Amino acid sequence: QVQLAESGGGLVHTGGSLRLSCVASGSRFQVYRMGWYRQTPGKGRELVAHISNNGDTNYADSVKGRFTITRNYAENTVHLQINSLKPKDTAVYYCNAIALTSTHLAQSDFWGKGTQGTVST
Repeated sequence: QVQLAESGGGLVHTGGSLRLSCVASGSRFQVYRMGWYRQTPGKGRELVAHISNNGDTNYADSVKGRFTITRNYAENTVHLQINSLKPKDTAVYYCNAIALTSTHLAQSDFWGKGTQGTVST
């Protein structure tokens, strides 16, 4: 299967920046899309950004112009540069990957455990 390890969360003030990182590892697998989601207690999990195996990106409207997703295909890593942070960006950020493994007949979703990003006023 695929394991996703996140890092880079923390506490910053309004207007500050964070850089989140995620590494995919495991047995035989092929990663097709990687991305980031976030979750708050009252809102549920929502898409932040994702990037395909061809480099195509997609961003939520709420983060366009502030967040940038990048990927290293050789290392199976994905990064999220977050600038101009706002208190409403406070959430648990989850790494996501869509991958094909030897034990599945189709592509499947895999998730990291999450990393907390907190923006103080």
